[in-house]
Amino acid sequence: MHITTSHASKNNNRNGEHILLSLTYIGRNSEKNNGIELTRILERWRRNNEKSDITSALIINDNYLIQNIEGSRPIINEVLAILIKDYPHLLPHIIGVEEIKVRRWNGFLIKYLTSSAEDEEYTLKSFSAGADFNPYLMKSTQITSFLKTIFEDTEFNKS
Repeated sequence: MHITTSHASKNNNRNGEHILLSLTYIGRNSEKNNGIELTRILERWRRNNEKSDITSALIINDNYLIQNIEGSRPIINEVLAILIKDYPHLLPHIIGVEEIKVRRWNGFLIKYLTSSAEDEEYTLKSFSAGADFNPYLMKSTQITSFLKTIFEDTEFNKS
């Protein structure tokens, strides 16, 4: 996924570049590749788009993912279009889009969930259904809480 910044103009407010949005979506890995391959795809996406002023928090395992992306309104809309068009195998479901005043994340945060006791504790703390990570069974407030819980202790979280 490569985001272009060709929409930038001399008047940065013309297209809403001054408005920050937060987009949260969940996805399911519908291809035969495993979560590690999906993580590699998302890592390439991150590297390709570091200059587009996007920040992100991603939680992933072999089957599912939750991602929150923050950036200007035009960039977030471009990300959404690319997700739907170029990544249909992720089966993205939008959980929420909101205007924000400040970013919550600093850079690109990634947490790969395993079957470790610590990761199961994160999952249980978020009130998901059982110890298995399945964001499709979680309410939007649980997903938001889960993101915050996973990344609350990291030095990269701004909140």
